[in-house]
Amino acid sequence: MFDSIPDDLLSLQEEVRQAFGWSLEADDTSANEMANHFSNPIPYDQESWSLESRKEALWKLKQSICSAERLIVVGAGSDSIKVDDFPGATFVAADGAVAAIDDFSRVLCVISDGDGAEHLERAAEFGIHIILHAHGDNVEVWKHLVAKWSLFEQPPPLTLTHQSTIQYEGMHNPGGFTDGDRALCFIQALGRSLQDIECLGFRTDYVGPWSGTTNPERKKQKLVWMEESMRRLGVEHYVIR
Repeated sequence: MFDSIPDDLLSLQEEVRQAFGWSLEADDTSANEMANHFSNPIPYDQESWSLESRKEALWKLKQSICSAERLIVVGAGSDSIKVDDFPGATFVAADGAVAAIDDFSRVLCVISDGDGAEHLERAAEFGIHIILHAHGDNVEVWKHLVAKWSLFEQPPPLTLTHQSTIQYEGMHNPGGFTDGDRALCFIQALGRSLQDIECLGFRTDYVGPWSGTTNPERKKQKLVWMEESMRRLGVEHYVIR
């Protein structure tokens, strides 16, 4: 279902780990725990989160992304978006940036490592497909979120991603680093060319209003890596500096 991931998008993850002093073992642990939590035939008592149901949901999402007439990816630096100003557009949002969009029915999915706070919560409650990412320091975050979402009358569709070098059944590593550039990696991995999409709110000059609670200086360092990932994807022209 995924196209092969370019080596330079995967190697960037190791470059980031080295730059920040993070360990591959921590990423492996988070991915392994997520895989184990979703390995039951009916994870969290939700049939819609079974392996087959997740495959079906991802296939439908792939069809929507690849066939979208106008696809816009929204990053954390975006201004508020009135969808009526973007005729025919559907959207992919990076985590909390989903809150910038005034009509959730036009959002195909949200790419998130779980720090989008109440914005991500609203998206999950609405039933938007969540691409939930496991990395070394968010284990307790994603565990809390999936436990909470599993209690919804209609939990959101889930696709599980990671940044480990190990392959896990029912999980994917699309490449990339931040929610924003990982969204672009994800779209490309599904087979949609990045040359005919649009991006809003990809900035390195400041930390966007839809970012989760974070260390501002550390966040700016992360945005440098976001830009590098986008350079490797061939879409650095979307970045506002």
